[in-house]
Amino acid sequence: MTQVQATPRAVGASARPASAGVCIGEYLIRRLQDHGIRDVFGIPGDYVLGFYSMLEHSPLRVVGCCREDNAGFAADAYARINGMGCVCVTYCVGGLSLCNSIAGAYAEKSPVVVISGAPGLRERYKNPLLHHKVRDFRTQLEVFEKLCVAAAELCDPAVAFREIDRVLDACERYKRPVYIELPRDMVKVVPNIPYEYRRLQPSSDPDALAEAVAEAVRMINQSHRPVILAGVELHRYGLQDDLLAFAEGSRIPIAATMLGKSVVRETHPLYAGLYEGAMGREEVTRFVEESDCLILLGALMTDIDLGIYTANLDPARCIYATSDELRIRHHHYHDVLLEDFLRALTARRPQPPERPLPYSLADERGRFELVPDAEITITRLMARLNESLDDRTIVISDVGDALFAASELTTHGRTEFIGPAYYTSMGFAVPAAVGAGVARPDMRTVVLVGDGAFQMTGNELSTIVRHGFHTIVIVLDNKGYGTERFLHPGDFNEIHPWHYHRLPAVLGGGCGYEVRTEGEFDRALSRAWHDSGQMSLIQVHLGRNDRSKALDRLAERLSKQV
Repeated sequence: MTQVQATPRAVGASARPASAGVCIGEYLIRRLQDHGIRDVFGIPGDYVLGFYSMLEHSPLRVVGCCREDNAGFAADAYARINGMGCVCVTYCVGGLSLCNSIAGAYAEKSPVVVISGAPGLRERYKNPLLHHKVRDFRTQLEVFEKLCVAAAELCDPAVAFREIDRVLDACERYKRPVYIELPRDMVKVVPNIPYEYRRLQPSSDPDALAEAVAEAVRMINQSHRPVILAGVELHRYGLQDDLLAFAEGSRIPIAATMLGKSVVRETHPLYAGLYEGAMGREEVTRFVEESDCLILLGALMTDIDLGIYTANLDPARCIYATSDELRIRHHHYHDVLLEDFLRALTARRPQPPERPLPYSLADERGRFELVPDAEITITRLMARLNESLDDRTIVISDVGDALFAASELTTHGRTEFIGPAYYTSMGFAVPAAVGAGVARPDMRTVVLVGDGAFQMTGNELSTIVRHGFHTIVIVLDNKGYGTERFLHPGDFNEIHPWHYHRLPAVLGGGCGYEVRTEGEFDRALSRAWHDSGQMSLIQVHLGRNDRSKALDRLAERLSKQV
């Protein structure tokens, strides 16, 4: 479990009594709405049908998916955009199918509420062999206690409301998934004990905060080459405006980690590029690592973000602030919240010397010049796609070269690039597009997915068609697991080829395109972009040995370790 890093205090203004006569299921639905959740993803099953019926008659919309793990990916993407998401499934066959997607949400700090039905308490007398049960009735609960930041089994009406609030507050506070197990004979139970919700609001130790900010300001003002490295927690805690206020007030350049990509618009005049250690662009790597004051804000120091640990970051030159830790040089400060530290630092307005960016983004990109008859490559595909991106577009990338090549894309807004850049679970992107479509139906979602990942979860296109989302799905078809071919060649990396562009006919909706050249891709993308009435699937045939520059750099380093 995540440890509390700041002192909680009761907030009287947040206290309110639960309405008399409210049952456990109704209270849970009410509290989900209070946390900003408008939609619930999942698949029904007999142990959760009573609660599903209650959901159906509530203001919450139920979004059915094809598989439980897909529903988890959808809820994950929804949470990254909306602030919190929810997935609801039945016992064990549903819940245990969620494990991979919820593990990814935990690893990448995505606040997803998992609600699972369970056998009724009266059904458990003498431990009968009920269907779906594995080992004993607590097995699934114990599994999710390892995958979530908080968990509760609503088996006691006297504390059910309090347990719901404890778990949901943990989800909001730590930005990680939580688990609620609801026995089916408890859904309509009305507790007869008065209950008043009182939220505990964490706060910083004022002395530790003041001392930390004073040291940080001295370090920044004495520096000559400062840079901010912005990470994913700035997304999760909604601190993008605070980041910009600090950077613009002190004129300090901003680089981003791969997991934090799109934390600020990448056309901002202070944006220096994406930092990925030696795996990234040489000029950005050098710009960050030559800094004499590196201000890491909300960054999770993962192997992908650090270029498979090729990064050269000296702690003696670092200010490292996350939701769990604050370290300045070798000094550790406790009980200081990330948002309080960032805002207090901004108020002090340090003024180091201005530092020019390593390159001009506009000059680097140039203008894309189409070569119509040339075979399409992943690098040229990304360059052409870049021409169409705007601040009304969300890009969702699956793992592999879809992710590495997409690092070259330029995002124009916030939370407009979503990818499992740390947990790297294949099959994330297509179901995640469902979550993005539900959260922001006013925006265009573009999916980049390899053929191997698509074959895992591409059936969720059915849900996209069902809801009429105008998603563009680009299948990067190199007939196998392309990234792994370069890490460790073998026949195990080959997969059976599909006619992906024909799937819209099977699904009964959408339009398919098959492309091999730059000209064909340009025409397909243009038509798809202007087609706002349906899903578009573009099958792009790539050479087996085609790869992005980022993958070249990664393969060189990883092949020595795998």
